[in-house]
Amino acid sequence: MGGSESSLYQKHLSRFLPDELVAIDGVFDALSGSTGPVEGKGGKAARRTVTLSMFQAYVKEALPESMTVRLFDGMKSVQVSEKPSGPSDQVGKEQFVVFMAALLKGYTEEKSDLVLRMISKADGTVKGSQILEFAEDLVGSLVHVLKYRKELKGWNLQNTRDPTPGIKALASQLVSELKLADGTKVEGARIPDATCDRSSLEDWVFRVPQVSAYLNVIVQQGLLVLQSLPDRAEDTLHLLPRCKGIRNSGFVSLLDIPSVAYLNSHLPAEVRHRWRLLFASRLHGESFTQLLGHIVNQGPCLLVLKDSDGHIFGGFASSSWEAKPQFQGDSRCFLFSVSPSLSVFTCTGYNDHFMYLNHRQQTMPNGLGMGGQHEYFGLWIDSDYGKGHSKAKPRCITYNSPQLSAQEDFTLDALEVWAVGDPPESDTAKGKKSILDVDPEAQALLEMIGKSRQSEGLREPEEEDD
Repeated sequence: MGGSESSLYQKHLSRFLPDELVAIDGVFDALSGSTGPVEGKGGKAARRTVTLSMFQAYVKEALPESMTVRLFDGMKSVQVSEKPSGPSDQVGKEQFVVFMAALLKGYTEEKSDLVLRMISKADGTVKGSQILEFAEDLVGSLVHVLKYRKELKGWNLQNTRDPTPGIKALASQLVSELKLADGTKVEGARIPDATCDRSSLEDWVFRVPQVSAYLNVIVQQGLLVLQSLPDRAEDTLHLLPRCKGIRNSGFVSLLDIPSVAYLNSHLPAEVRHRWRLLFASRLHGESFTQLLGHIVNQGPCLLVLKDSDGHIFGGFASSSWEAKPQFQGDSRCFLFSVSPSLSVFTCTGYNDHFMYLNHRQQTMPNGLGMGGQHEYFGLWIDSDYGKGHSKAKPRCITYNSPQLSAQEDFTLDALEVWAVGDPPESDTAKGKKSILDVDPEAQALLEMIGKSRQSEGLREPEEEDD
């Protein structure tokens, strides 16, 4: 190893803590099929390397083959010496360490260089179609590895929509943030033919944090490296929220795994760890009164609607719903679309018409709304359950959202509401406890006189964490 090679290697090596280095060494030993130094010519330690077939044998079915090859290509592209080396079909330990350090702990420039090599083996520019293919591979591999490692946190492919359309939708959303070298944004049908250089890709990786976050999880879970260390576990901790309230219900959500991950990334950080189903029209009935009974005073929540034309959309309410004739909520609220496209629409600051909920009043609109104004909401569910509208010509003034439903006035096909974060204190302190739960003396007195608790065994047990 030359001096320049040693300097670069040591620089990247120093980014890891001692226990992280032990984990990195262990994975490379497993990859190379060696647990100690291998003696070469003249008694010197031989350079240990990993081939693609060795890498695939280690990863097995944890990642799709296409992503396994992309990761290996990224490792092969690492130059550990200032003097360019010829092409090789093997990866040395120095390359492996530098790759891991750059991807997991590096700067945007370092990460974007690796992403470029994972997209194309050729130097220079890449086509938008290649970036889109990479993004689909990225999202698909994320879903695949989380399922394979049983890290879906209560979600599964049986209680959510088929992820295939969602993978394409999320990939398209990520790539829609691409900008050309002159700063112009590439959108829609122009994306596949766009030509992006290194600076465009670096800007994309910098502005779209999901690219780095998803790659981190794919590497950690795919190679089983650093995924269990406390500071690295944060990468997967809130990528998907823990799903509560649907066990053994036969319920199938309007959302898929990619859309859950994308929407969760836009929620306030303090509520990303847990989603709890409050209401589903197919479980609780198609009734506005039932809807109110399940969502009022339950804390921040997500509403997800499907209209009769198949469009899926909704909104995030940043505070508890309260039935009153005034607007409520704050600038953390947003509207979103899931299908046919995946997008989030945040507040413009034009007005404070974030949330509205009113019932059984003759002088004010009765229903649930978000954005816009009375009779012209960005999202509206009428108290005459089953009717709604999404009015935006050309955009909702509160959220800058387009018309979310297929028709301006729509018929509601299904609705579900998810509470996010921990339940409000008032909700956790009451409701599930009887007077005997909070008064042990009364319980002891019953036991002394030989009486049993009449409610024992009748109350629904709390759902435990998986």
